Amino acid sequence: MFPTDYIVYLQLLLFLFISPGLPRVLIVSHTLNYGLKRSVWTAVGDISANFLQGFAMVFLIGTFLKDNPEILNLLKWAGILFTVYLAYDTYTAKIKSVEQGSSIKRSTFAFYRDGFLVAGLSPKAVIFFGTIFLSFIDFQANYVSQFIILIITYVILDFSTLMIYGLAAEKISVYLKSKPKLINTISACVLLTIAIYIAATQHY
Repeated sequence: MFPTDYIVYLQLLLFLFISPGLPRVLIVSHTLNYGLKRSVWTAVGDISANFLQGFAMVFLIGTFLKDNPEILNLLKWAGILFTVYLAYDTYTAKIKSVEQGSSIKRSTFAFYRDGFLVAGLSPKAVIFFGTIFLSFIDFQANYVSQFIILIITYVILDFSTLMIYGLAAEKISVYLKSKPKLINTISACVLLTIAIYIAATQHY
């Protein structure tokens, strides 16, 4: 069975993904610092976490989290601390200019981990899958097929928009590579700003 109000769901996702959030900031930061090819793994980590969140909400723990908002609060602060760590890690990364021809050594797993944890520790993502996502599923019908359609749509649109942000960052990087420390400073400041914003505005 096809999900309820699928067109509305598509429009909602497009609005959600076009708006810059922490995953988009992270993919831009990683692209500027390490290149788009490596940052693809950040996007893969992000969609992996989102898939698990959607699966857990539909089939496992959706009701439990609704009844225990303190867990969302713990996720919020874990996400804030990790974002602060990412800001520090970005700022202290040793990047040399293009003219010096050096490359940055960072494992594929590190990129995947950053994307996975940023998405996985996001209370907003948990709330989305626990409320909005579930509202598009008719549990009186074949909800497994509905889940598959909805989550595949989510993953494709999420990954595509992350890559659009990454491509835009790659174009900008042409002008910034001669000033690598500026890239680090801007990225770290944006990450810290988001961490402070989340701490001040999101309450559960």
